[in-house]
Amino acid sequence: MPAAPAPTLAPRRTTRKIRVGSTFVGGDAPISVQSMTTTKTTDINGTLQQIAELTATGCDIVRVAVPSQDDADVLHIIAKKSQIPVIADIHFQPRYVFAAIDAGCAAVRVNPGNIKQFDDKVAEIAKAASDAGVSLRIGVNAGSLDKRLLAKYGSPTPEALVESALWEASLFEDVGFHDFKISVKHNDPVVMVRAYEMLSQQCDYPLHLGVTEAGPAFQGTIKSSVAFGALLSQGIGDTIRVSLSAPPAEEVKVGLKILESLNLRPRKLDIVSCPSCGRAQVDVYSLAEKVTKGLEGMQAPLRVAVMGCVVNGPGEAREADLGVASGNGKGQIFVKGEVVKTVPESEIVETLLVEARRIAAEMGEVGAPEVSVS
Repeated sequence: MPAAPAPTLAPRRTTRKIRVGSTFVGGDAPISVQSMTTTKTTDINGTLQQIAELTATGCDIVRVAVPSQDDADVLHIIAKKSQIPVIADIHFQPRYVFAAIDAGCAAVRVNPGNIKQFDDKVAEIAKAASDAGVSLRIGVNAGSLDKRLLAKYGSPTPEALVESALWEASLFEDVGFHDFKISVKHNDPVVMVRAYEMLSQQCDYPLHLGVTEAGPAFQGTIKSSVAFGALLSQGIGDTIRVSLSAPPAEEVKVGLKILESLNLRPRKLDIVSCPSCGRAQVDVYSLAEKVTKGLEGMQAPLRVAVMGCVVNGPGEAREADLGVASGNGKGQIFVKGEVVKTVPESEIVETLLVEARRIAAEMGEVGAPEVSVS
């Protein structure tokens, strides 16, 4: 019997489907994960190297900044050599939009709040994008909201963000262009969630989720996880970017894990470990840390349970693909629900890593990591 589909909290919202290079966004396409390079775009080799790292981490779409003509001039090289679709991030100057389209970028992000004379260029931009098969993102940000709307609402409220997005969308609709997605980002998860909820009720365009300026890795991960979870659990969201003050690859890892946790991406490696307590008779912290480090990079859909006492340990270990229930300085090793051996605490990590690699190989997993217990 084929495995039943993993349960989700809500069906996906029905949206239009658009193309971003080789990737689709919206409709029945999987929710994609994006990030943005931190290199100077004029540093071609450095930018391409970072894109390669993002691709290896699992990134689906990458955005590059285009603040100057020099950046626009090298886009054609980056777009051609990138392994994943490249989006040009445009602010202030509408001429860079046309340069990005001509360079072969898969899509262009435009910020209506700060592009000079943007509204007057919509028809021209739409024609150029349509002729080239390039999609757009109407990216509204709380920090660069149109001054007219700031004056009207007094601050970047959810209503202000949504009105800005729908106004710009209507300009493209008036000239028959619909190949765009929309984002309404705010640094406050509550405001951001409300804005996307409102937007989802008023249009069927694919939505790009993001908490802008989310902060350093820990804070940003929490804010993004809370906001994305609130929206994705309602079926809202077609592509995501976790914004962290951290290396871009960390953004992708967090984004993928959010989707996996909600069963919106097939789960890969999943470490289940107890928080430890006074019942623990082994060093659970050390065991879990070493197992996690030793399995870093493994792509097999394995659930590994590292448990430290007899209360929940045997049950969790039995339900996992691979697990250990520890106590009295030793551990029972479970594989697919069956105890296969009992080993001393000093051999638990090595045994789990060896078994994980064996199971991954049986699954046909390519590139399972070498066993390392250091």
